[in-house]
Amino acid sequence: MSDTPAKTRLPVAVLISGGGTTLKNLLNHVADQALPVDITLVVSSSDHAKGLRYAEEAGIKTLVVRRQDQDSDEAFSDLIFQACREQGVQLVVMGGFLKFVPIPADFENRVINIHPGLIPAFCGKGFYGLRVHQAVLDYGAKVSGCTVHFVDNQYDHGPIILQSVTDVRDDDTAETLQQRVFALECEAFPQALRLISEGRVRVEDRHVRIDAG
Repeated sequence: MSDTPAKTRLPVAVLISGGGTTLKNLLNHVADQALPVDITLVVSSSDHAKGLRYAEEAGIKTLVVRRQDQDSDEAFSDLIFQACREQGVQLVVMGGFLKFVPIPADFENRVINIHPGLIPAFCGKGFYGLRVHQAVLDYGAKVSGCTVHFVDNQYDHGPIILQSVTDVRDDDTAETLQQRVFALECEAFPQALRLISEGRVRVEDRHVRIDAG
């Protein structure tokens, strides 16, 4: 792990639902001293999520909050964000988190997500995983990519932080396109986190401004 002084490191929670590939990628960047954040909490919407193992191996506190155990989206959100407050979390990262969760006022522009497409195209409720890439191919789009954005209370709607692009090839399948887009995600998400941790990201209305380093 990095020996950067703790006071310079942004305390982060990661929300997961399944395999935890995004969490593992972020942990690798932290371990390589390439990302000045402390992942202090991992919250899963499933007690079977493989990503919980990655968190436990890294000595990170974990919490399982299942939507089906709560009476409402608001109750689901309350449990998650109260745990974040108790851990002193300053930024919440959705790493393959597939449940809708309302964002409380004190976490506005403090929750980020990565979408495997170029918002505002091929996004919204039901657009996740291979569905996004198949939709791109079916439409005949010439480029695709990923989008890192702040999360609001609509699917894939919050202010865009950054986007990375790849060409769509004539011989692409949803699986091959997914692989190339995921490679972009593995660089784009840490890049966005790094910019935020350095205090270089500002939101003005829907526009994200990134200050020079």
